[in-house]
Formats: sequence, C-alpha cells, structure tokens
Amino acid sequence: MAEPETVRAEPDGPAHTAPPTADAQPAARAQHAEHAADAQQTAQAQRPAAPHAEQFASQERILGLVWGYMSSDIVDVAVRLGIPEQLADGAHTAGDVAAAAGTDPVATLRFLRAFAVLGLAEETRDGRFALTPAGRRLRPDVPDSLHAFVRQGSGVFRRAWARLEHSVRTGEPGFDEEFGTDFFHHLAGQPELAETFASSMREATRTLSTALAEAYDFSAHGRVVDVGGADGTLLTTVLGAHPGVHGVVFDSPAGGRDAPATVRKAGLAGRCRVETGDFFDAVPPGGDLYVLKSILHDWSDERSARILRSCRAAVPEHGRLLVVEVLLPERATPDAHPLAFLSDLYVLVNMGGRERSARDLDALLTATGFRTTRVASPPALAPFSLVEAVPVPDA
Repeated sequence: MAEPETVRAEPDGPAHTAPPTADAQPAARAQHAEHAADAQQTAQAQRPAAPHAEQFASQERILGLVWGYMSSDIVDVAVRLGIPEQLADGAHTAGDVAAAAGTDPVATLRFLRAFAVLGLAEETRDGRFALTPAGRRLRPDVPDSLHAFVRQGSGVFRRAWARLEHSVRTGEPGFDEEFGTDFFHHLAGQPELAETFASSMREATRTLSTALAEAYDFSAHGRVVDVGGADGTLLTTVLGAHPGVHGVVFDSPAGGRDAPATVRKAGLAGRCRVETGDFFDAVPPGGDLYVLKSILHDWSDERSARILRSCRAAVPEHGRLLVVEVLLPERATPDAHPLAFLSDLYVLVNMGGRERSARDLDALLTATGFRTTRVASPPALAPFSLVEAVPVPDA
C-alpha cells in the first residue's frame, strides 16, 4: 500500500504541499483536504484500537475462566444424558436426540450447539450433529473411552473442589473438610464410586501404558513389580510388549480386586501374578524394576517417603526404581502447560497430595535411600515424565 501523502500545515495558512498549477488548484486542494480528513479519522480509529483490543482480550479470558464450570457441566450433562451414545452411529438432529433422551427439543438444540463449540461435536449444514474425534471418546464403548473419567470428575470431586479456599488457607485437603474423612476411606464405603474411580483410572492409564511400553526398555529387567498397580492395565500392557519379562501387580485388596481378571484376559497368568498388601508397610521382594506410576502425587511428602522406604527395602543392589509422574516446571512461565499446576491443586484438595518438580522428587528420593540416574520427558508420554533411580548402598 502506498504511503499517504504528507500534509503540512503552515502556522497561519491552509494545509498544502508544493503549489499545484493554477488550473489544478481547486481539485488539488479538495483532494488534499480529503486525504487530511482520512488521515485524521484513521489516526483517531487507531489510537484506541490497541488498548481496546487488549481490554477485550483480557475480558474474554477472564469471562472464559469464570464460566469454566459451564464447560465442565456441559460435558457432564452430555454424558449423563447419553448423548455420545445417541450420536455413535452418525449425525442426528436435535429432535432425534431429544426424543431418545427425553429432553425438550428446543433446549436440546441449544445444548448441542454449545456442546459443538466446545469441539465435541459438529453441526452440519442440514442441522444435524455428529461427534468429533474428541467427542467420540465420551462414548463408553470405544477402546480409548474417557466416559468413566468424566463421570468421576463430577459428584464428590466437584463437592470437594468447592472447598478449595479451605485447602489454600490451611494446606489441608478440602475433601476431608467436606466429607469428614479422607478420600480413600470414603471410597472404601462407596462401591459404586469405587467402581467408577477404578474405571476412570483404567481409562487414563490405557493410552499411557502403550506409550510407556515403547518409551522405556523394560526388556532389561527380568521381573517388574508395579506398586499400586490397580487392575493391572499398565503391567499387562508392558508384559505384552516385552515377552521375556515377568511381573507382579501389587495393590491393596480393594485396589487390586480386578487385577486377576485383567491378567487372565491378557493371557499372562504364566508370567504375571497379583499380590495384595499395604505399600506403606512393605512391597513384594524379588523384583528387578519397581514402578510407581501416579502414586506419589496422591500423598504428602511424609507418606510418600514411607512408600519409597518400602520400595528401598525390597529393591536389590542391581535393581531400579521407575517413577512415572507429571513433573512441575520450576516456574509458572507463560508457555508452561497448565495441566501440571491444575493437577497439583486437584490432588491437594482431594487427597492432600502434590505434584513435584524434578528437584522436589530428587530430594525425596535422596532422603529415602535412592539416587536419581535419569529424568526423561518423552513427547509420547506428555505430560508425564520418567524418573529412574538406583538404591544407594547401605542407605
């Protein structure tokens, strides 16, 4: 675009450039005046644009944060109404969905459009709605489902989250304040919640397990003990990818309840056994590699140290410890992924635990008789990292 013609104003005279010819003076003056007016209007429009744009951007961000609960509730209600299942076989109108769900057709259309702008569905030109790849994962019948994870994210956890201020003020879990007991004791008395929680952990672990089996050389270890291994999803995936490796799934009797079935279904009964107990007291001896995946973040430093000391007592001199956790960056920089910091508050409110930085975890390992040998963050495992440690002799 050509630069606008410069217009100069004399102190006591009209704005002018070099004098035009006599015949051209009226037209030229009109053109110059028009240019001057345009330039003035442009300048006036541009002066407030930057601050206004910044104000609108920050306002949009704050409103998005304040209304964040609306997005999570939309996902929760969609799952409870069975909308992902209703859209499983292709695109349907809001009327179709309303008839199947027993909801108001007009309100359902409005709901589906909000569901769509969250990236979970698409509205076609003929007014039908179809699931996106992300929305497909809300179905309970797909291999990579997050259906149970969504269900466990509401209910008791939402109630506990309302006690965030209590946790910030006291450093204590809001869950205990809300329910009068800690999460795991509450879970033990709620069979339906326990089943949903177990399913959600299985869903969250499934994809990670496949990536972990490829990212870490388990074949270098004859026997792997998965401490807090729940239903065995992680370990059976690892053993399936490394035929020469044997394993032990270790958890509490309640936590490991479904592990035998998982092992049998995977056809690994000859290479994998299930043991139960309390990892605060002891873990099974005889392993070459001990894995702690998303275990330490559930607990305070004091209780995490007890788990690590149990592992240290069991790990042989040649053995290894592999911790799989989300590691906090040292600072909350603008490019830092928010998930780690949100998860840090989540485990504070619900379990009294914490996410840790690599430095935090190294200090905890050092205090419990281990030496960190490697920290890796393979892109395929994001946001998780791998921290490998060896036992310190006579520690």
